[in-house]
Amino acid sequence: MAMEKSFDAGAAEGRIYAAWEEAGAFRAGANASRDETFCIMIPPPNVTGVLHMGHAFNNTLQDILIRWHRMRGFDTLWQPGQDHAGIATQMVVERELERSGAPGREALGRAAFLEKVWEWKAQSGGTIINQLKRLGASCDWSRNAFTMSGAPGAPAGEEGNFHDAVIRVFVELYNKGIIYRGKRLVNWDPHFQTAISDLEVENTDVQGHMWHFKYPLANGATYEYLENNEDGEVIFRETRDYISIATTRPETMLGDGAIAVHPSDERYAPIVGQMCEIPVGPKDQRRTIPIITDPYPDPEFGSGAVKITGAHDFNDYGVAKRASIPCYRLMDTRARMRDDGASYAEASDVARQVARGARRLSEAEADQINLVPEDLRGLDRFEARRRIVDQITAEGLAVMTRADDPRLGKAGAAPDLPDMAVPLVESKVITQPFGDRSKVVVEPMLTDQWFVDAKAIVGPAIEAVRTGEVRILPEQHEKVYFHWLENIEPWTISRQLWWGHQVPVWYDEEGNQYCAATETEAAAMAPGKLLTRDPDVLDTWFSSGLWPIGTLGWPEDTPELKRYFPTSTLVTGFDIIFFWVARMMMMQYAVVGQKPFDTVYVHALVRDESGKKMSKSLGNVLDPIELIDEYGADAVRFTLTAMAAMGRDLKLSTSRIAGYRNFGTKLWNAMRFAEMNGVFAPEVPQIDPAGHAGLEQTLNRWILGETARVREEVDAALSHHRFNDAANALYAFVWGKVCDWYVEFSKPLLAEDSPAREETQATMRWVLDQCLILLHPIMPFITEELWQGSAPRSRMLIHAPWPTCSTAAFLDPEADREMNWVIALIENVRSARAQMHVPAGLKVPMLVRDLDAAGQTAWDRNAALIKRLARIDSLTPVDAFPRGCVTIAAEGGSFGLPLAGIIDVDAEKARLEKTLGKLAKELGGLRGRLKNPKFAASAPPEVVEETRANLAAREEEENRLNEALARLAELG
Repeated sequence: MAMEKSFDAGAAEGRIYAAWEEAGAFRAGANASRDETFCIMIPPPNVTGVLHMGHAFNNTLQDILIRWHRMRGFDTLWQPGQDHAGIATQMVVERELERSGAPGREALGRAAFLEKVWEWKAQSGGTIINQLKRLGASCDWSRNAFTMSGAPGAPAGEEGNFHDAVIRVFVELYNKGIIYRGKRLVNWDPHFQTAISDLEVENTDVQGHMWHFKYPLANGATYEYLENNEDGEVIFRETRDYISIATTRPETMLGDGAIAVHPSDERYAPIVGQMCEIPVGPKDQRRTIPIITDPYPDPEFGSGAVKITGAHDFNDYGVAKRASIPCYRLMDTRARMRDDGASYAEASDVARQVARGARRLSEAEADQINLVPEDLRGLDRFEARRRIVDQITAEGLAVMTRADDPRLGKAGAAPDLPDMAVPLVESKVITQPFGDRSKVVVEPMLTDQWFVDAKAIVGPAIEAVRTGEVRILPEQHEKVYFHWLENIEPWTISRQLWWGHQVPVWYDEEGNQYCAATETEAAAMAPGKLLTRDPDVLDTWFSSGLWPIGTLGWPEDTPELKRYFPTSTLVTGFDIIFFWVARMMMMQYAVVGQKPFDTVYVHALVRDESGKKMSKSLGNVLDPIELIDEYGADAVRFTLTAMAAMGRDLKLSTSRIAGYRNFGTKLWNAMRFAEMNGVFAPEVPQIDPAGHAGLEQTLNRWILGETARVREEVDAALSHHRFNDAANALYAFVWGKVCDWYVEFSKPLLAEDSPAREETQATMRWVLDQCLILLHPIMPFITEELWQGSAPRSRMLIHAPWPTCSTAAFLDPEADREMNWVIALIENVRSARAQMHVPAGLKVPMLVRDLDAAGQTAWDRNAALIKRLARIDSLTPVDAFPRGCVTIAAEGGSFGLPLAGIIDVDAEKARLEKTLGKLAKELGGLRGRLKNPKFAASAPPEVVEETRANLAAREEEENRLNEALARLAELG
């Protein structure tokens, strides 16, 4: 049956993928013919996720490595799975309940709500799996894992033991003292009412304000405030009865425990050790706090004095710990001002006693003190801020300034009344933390959480990379890895959610802890006591940190764990080096004492065609499924691979994808040409050459050598994770050497009824088969379709043996020299004709001089081809080229095209000079922009990069035009 005229990706891809699955082509060990294993752990996408370009890029690279190793006979496993995504999944299900009018999470209760989550997972959790299949991902789906499999309440089909692994690790690390419960400042997300990690916080610059307030000195004390210049001369002197501070969060002033100044700041030396009054709250119950010294305040920033609110600021927390300042929590879990506990009068009295040194509080006792006045209790933190600012200002304790002070910004300026005194409220850009999921402002909060003492287990993870036991590529990412791990803080692993692995700790009525894998075991540890389980769940990254061993069956000593662990290569984005990679390293060494993988390949970011990061707000997001629908999976995959230069972001455009779809069409047409010329006919002998020996035709010996050369290039590139080099080598070989030159050169041989025809048919079949095999890891669908549709096959292409042909055996130096000489001559003639604007269909004479014997032989053997493809009328030997002749260099001689009477030389010169004149203006503008320091400093990086790229392209165009002008000069 004749091949279709074109490849219908939409109709073929689903059918081909289903055939692979039905044949078990992806299963662990499929097609294995050697003892070596190759295992990749998929970075588990969130169960709530849908495929984006980052996923498409990441999984394309993984699939290339997997298919390449599988075809080479490695015992291969690509382990798939999904992450339960605690916050994201709980958010999705709560929204779904709200949308459907069903009772909410709190109304349902924990057990019923978790049932709803499992129901949602069964209905919608497989979306991204199906999308990965659209991409062509050849994972062993029979082993698909889930980070909550085996958890209590898991339905049928979720019986795995991942939950058991997570709980066992928690218990083991708890018993070693590495996991512990403590009170510590954390990032608190008021929307989800849970702690989140630093890595789940988006620090965003927003327009904000900084208020300047006076803290009166206690008992009416005063001091002489001096400011000096660099020479030590006094430039400002004032008697003050206050110390001023600046804050972007006035609502936290209620919890201040001290005012800190730098030890070297002489302005405040007279009042260090004195007390000052917090300027908010009922006047007769105001607290006084000490003025202390600490290295943290910067004398050059603001007033140089910093209020210390240890329960609501990470830097302040450090100062408070060093100076034994109590930390007073002001807000509840919704970031509303607290309304619990004793009255403000009672709480304030206790805090005043502590400040005087008359009483000491434990951390837990300080946390119980509510220092929010009654009129502010229960308010949203931002409403409380507004009221506090109004109260302080009304009392005259705001620092005042002139109305024309530029720090006030446009909103506060009063140009008509410049001398008027107004409160100093700076209008400025501030960096604010937002929850990456909730998009609400995160509140630093002192809470009880579970922690991993990361410093106790980080050593082996650092040493493994330092010694080369584990490689990180590109190596530039090692610095980031080391910096994070060498400065690691305790890891907060508890989350105040319901969806997740519940902390396996129970408490008795006295608060004693009992850590055990099950409630039965915990009860045995506390006979006769009433136990209550900790309601928190574990951070998603704690469970996914066990992904390599958990998916292979640990803690059971499974055959898969023995066979595939440690795994081989991890392919991941740079944005989760901290989230996931470093934690897997720490956890695997801590739990099983082994590395999780040999190599970490860190790929770059997929950006839009102008270099901007893709975002919904910019409207520049490319949907990989939509691209697959329009261009086919192979074109999308090849585009991503061809642009995957190590360490360099991709600039993705649909025009590039369309271009690589054309590449697939070019291959398809070459196969159709071969079919029409009987290349795949049953009577054509199938060869499996060991080298070029035995082939009579120079053309066929040459293409064997080129095939061996590209095979070596592809293997070298993939073994070093240079995916773009592999793709570009194949593109140049398949499109250029095979489809353009070999197919074209073969036409006369295939037209003959001679041994040359049979040899060429057999050679072409072998070469095209190698093209399909070599391209298959990158373009699996079209190559499988061509493989099975061109001739009867004993196996699917996905399991075809990878070629081993080498240039040592396959490269014939004489054939290589001759055919590349012919190709170079044709290309140079075509280039000269194009530069000189010679009409495309016009045949022109050509002259030659000083041609050596090898060149003459090459010409004689291939004259008909050269004349036809270069549009040459005749070749005439001469002693010297006449005037008006364009010279064409060639190895072993020189050729000339006498064009003086064929083209209008003066008109061509004028055209080129006019174009060069316009180009010079463009070049001047581009160079001027790049030389301007302001442009480089203020323009977005992608704009600067785009300008550099434009300059390089214009300079290349200028060089081509100058070359053409130089050629015209030869014509006189």
